[in-house]
Amino acid sequence: MRIGFISDIHGNFTALEAVLADIQAQGVDQLICLGDTVSLGPQPRHVLNALREWNAATIMGNHDQAVLEPQRCAEFEITEHLIPDLYWTRDHLPEEDLRYIAAFSATQSVQFENGLQLLAYHGSPKKTTHLVLATTPVETLNDYFEGQSASIFIGGHSHVQMQRRHGNTLFLNTGSVGNAFQFAYTNNIPPRLVNWAEYAVVEQSGNSFHADMRRVYFDIEKLLVQVGVSDLPGAEWWFRQYKNHSA
Repeated sequence: MRIGFISDIHGNFTALEAVLADIQAQGVDQLICLGDTVSLGPQPRHVLNALREWNAATIMGNHDQAVLEPQRCAEFEITEHLIPDLYWTRDHLPEEDLRYIAAFSATQSVQFENGLQLLAYHGSPKKTTHLVLATTPVETLNDYFEGQSASIFIGGHSHVQMQRRHGNTLFLNTGSVGNAFQFAYTNNIPPRLVNWAEYAVVEQSGNSFHADMRRVYFDIEKLLVQVGVSDLPGAEWWFRQYKNHSA
């Protein structure tokens, strides 16, 4: 079984298109989205329609929670300057799309051959806002994953790809489709975007398990055109982030 994992699309349909084309070429059997689907980017409805078309199993992210309940933005750790974009996204989604987001699951379990079990989530199985990084202390990992029986965990939220082994457990992060960060967002240092999209393909084949962390380049100029014709409050942020990549 080959499964494609995508995360943190953030309304960037241009990047998602490029990733889905690559996923199609990889011949995956199933697509799982790890959350943060629509807020921040200019094409939230296009993103949701694509997830429907692919029949993706989609997990709730903290931005998805905030789109549904914007009055709880602080609880979902939405940075203050992003809140206008969050409301813009909500205003551009019809009720059917909000119901679709509300049906996202908290986690997704996958049973592979030979008893291998994988658990997918957004931040951690306990909370969408937990950050699991290569540098996360072991004590914190033990707390976040207490009581879990899976041997492979895969999440998003950090916007940075990762493979990390801890004892007999493998931790994976897909990175971000729509907002791949140069470095993880820690210590309140503003993130910088890189000029590609990230996702992962995992496969159990006989006695082997493979995790392919993939990088896909997309048409930044096309994205910025969409940003420019929108009335997105944070449009200038997108132009600043990609000013050195779009020429």
